[in-house]
Amino acid sequence: MADQVRLFGTWSSPFSTRVLWALKLKGIPYDYIEEDLPYEKSAQLLMYNPVHKKIPVFVHGEKPICESMVIVEYIEKTWLQNPLLPSDPYERAMARFWVKFAEDTAPAIWMVFRTTGEEQEKAKKKVLEMLRTIEEHAGLDKKRFFGGDSIGIVDIAFGQIARWFGVIEEVVGMELLEPHAFPNVHAWTNSFKHY
Repeated sequence: MADQVRLFGTWSSPFSTRVLWALKLKGIPYDYIEEDLPYEKSAQLLMYNPVHKKIPVFVHGEKPICESMVIVEYIEKTWLQNPLLPSDPYERAMARFWVKFAEDTAPAIWMVFRTTGEEQEKAKKKVLEMLRTIEEHAGLDKKRFFGGDSIGIVDIAFGQIARWFGVIEEVVGMELLEPHAFPNVHAWTNSFKHY
């Protein structure tokens, strides 16, 4: 029971998916508890996350941890196999910078889906700025993934682009991640999907 790992999440949550990817990349056995959100929050979810009352919630033993990238960092520090962060201090700091950038900018992707009219145009502009910044400054022109040849913590942070972007574009009827405009991000997306 002390080493039992459980994850409370939902299949459609990009935040739950981040934790699932980290667990799988690290080879950590876990129990997954699908929450029926937004309709009903289980008593366990409310007990383990009484502050925000949302997923994902990661429970190691009986210790709950909330917030997807906080959970991923905990997993990285607790299970040392298959590192998600670079060992070099500068590269590790740069990875954390890009994780923070993902946290700050990636929610605009969902706003394109959830809004219409002027609000959707504002979200679209933010998404295009985010993609342009990644394209021009993340170094994907020199490597397959953000950290090199394998998926790392920055790829996990931006993974929702690879997993959901095409679906969102199709639903709202607009193409944002165009291969000719963002060739490096587009190539990364394909690499991530087929890893």
